[in-house]
Amino acid sequence: MTPIRTIRLPAGEQVPALGMGTWHLGQDPSKRQQELTALRLGLDLGMTLIDTAQLYVGAEDVVREAIAGRRNEVFIVDKVLPNHATRRGTIDACEESLRALVTDRIDLYLLHWRGAVPLEETVEAFEELIETGKIRFWGVSNFDHSDMEDLFQIAEVDPQTDQVLYNLTHRGIEWDLLPWCRSRRIPIMAYSPLDEGTVLEHPALRKVAERHNATPAQIAIAWVLRHPDIITTPKAGTPEHVRENRGALDIQLTSKDLRDLDKVFEPPTQKVPLDVI
Repeated sequence: MTPIRTIRLPAGEQVPALGMGTWHLGQDPSKRQQELTALRLGLDLGMTLIDTAQLYVGAEDVVREAIAGRRNEVFIVDKVLPNHATRRGTIDACEESLRALVTDRIDLYLLHWRGAVPLEETVEAFEELIETGKIRFWGVSNFDHSDMEDLFQIAEVDPQTDQVLYNLTHRGIEWDLLPWCRSRRIPIMAYSPLDEGTVLEHPALRKVAERHNATPAQIAIAWVLRHPDIITTPKAGTPEHVRENRGALDIQLTSKDLRDLDKVFEPPTQKVPLDVI
């Protein structure tokens, strides 16, 4: 099994390139034990970055149970909603998440998307949370190129990531956002690398998977991970999916694989607005 490589955040922290997402986890009580088993297995396999959010109803509760007794192994990513992102609201939301997770700190706290609250106010709250030890680092999510430009005008400390939608069918960030972040050594965190499963039946993807004796999901994740500075967090709902996701790290896509996929899932040829789900 290929070791999980790490990616360096601007602050120097090393995090796994492949983590686990929790969107939709914790919503069906009949799946609770399965989800806990999946997350714990992922930790055993080295996928120690767990992405969650207050928006994901029930997910923080599942994470709390999964990491019980193992908190120091885990790098937790959580998010504040934009309608809570005032200075006081951000702090209150963080404290609510800390209580839900039963932990004394969140490793990386993100603004879930840009809203009406001035960025200066949210960043001030992030800085206060760092000073009080409630979060270790901060970043953003669903910020396009122009949003990042605005953020850099007011932030004294660089955000540690921009978490955005990126997969075979949503490649717009390759035009401007990815190069911009790369030039500043800010890693992208790609969510929904399988495009919620919609990409998996595509013949071109299945053909590449057959070459590697792999599943289409593994190829889709390996395609995202071909970048040395992109982190991805596919959903970890079942132990089978966790093992499948982990296997993506064993796949080295060839130049022919990439050319064949580019023919069908074309890279951007101009600026397109950032896709969000």
